[in-house]
Amino acid sequence: MITHPEKILFPGDGITKGELASYYEMIAPVMLPHLRRRPVTMERYHRGIASPGFFQKDVSKGFPDWLERVEVPKKDGTVHHPIANDTRSLLWLANQNSITIHVWPSRTPNLYNPDICIFDLDPSRDDELEPLRAAALNLRGLLAELGLPSWIKTSGSKGFHIAVPLDGKSDFGTVARFAHAVGTLMVNRHPEELTQEFHKVDRGGRILVDTGRNGYSATYSATYTVRAKPGAPVSAPCTWEELERGEVGPRTFTLRGMGQRIADVGDLWADLLRKKRSLRRPIDRLKKLS
Repeated sequence: MITHPEKILFPGDGITKGELASYYEMIAPVMLPHLRRRPVTMERYHRGIASPGFFQKDVSKGFPDWLERVEVPKKDGTVHHPIANDTRSLLWLANQNSITIHVWPSRTPNLYNPDICIFDLDPSRDDELEPLRAAALNLRGLLAELGLPSWIKTSGSKGFHIAVPLDGKSDFGTVARFAHAVGTLMVNRHPEELTQEFHKVDRGGRILVDTGRNGYSATYSATYTVRAKPGAPVSAPCTWEELERGEVGPRTFTLRGMGQRIADVGDLWADLLRKKRSLRRPIDRLKKLS
């Protein structure tokens, strides 16, 4: 049951907590395969996006008996992350005013072995759509050189997420080093457009190739999650052809349009779940290119 469904979470759009919950209920059939068994970090907005929100990893009290959790170690103890394996879990998250769901790149019980590698292209400015599209296509090309197929989704914020499905046999250290090396090669090939400098003041207007989503306990915005931005944009899969034609930007897809989007194209990341790849040969190829 959703409490206070009338609460306005997106004041500029009139989107309520009830509408957010209805979205997650609608999207569950395509979202859950990407979400299951991944530790969740909630991004919660009790007073809507016009007020500051907060992140919550640990759920140690105030949760229903049926909610699945996973206990993971941290420096000074443990964290009990919620896990959303079914629709009622998604609705429970929405009832906590959790607009955005952030997830690990690994799944239980293999928490130390990610099954996805995420590259986050983050522009310094919102008006860099053409350079951003070029960067995404160049990254796809480099990954193809390494023998890796890739998938793309809008971030729902400023950039794009490019994903490579993994077979879960490499540990976080291996995946993180691989991703960073790919990012370094990208920057070396396109030094005027790209950077690995995290702080905006050091970027010189260039696009950040952020590979930091691939470390232990790091998170990325879940596939099909809503972002806490005006218009309720969604981090949604798109096709490379849509990107090439200039039809999609980081916030093209929204909560209110996703029902029709799914009816039109289905889950564009469905194949990603079936095409797991080893990093052994790509790492060898990367060494030769670097």
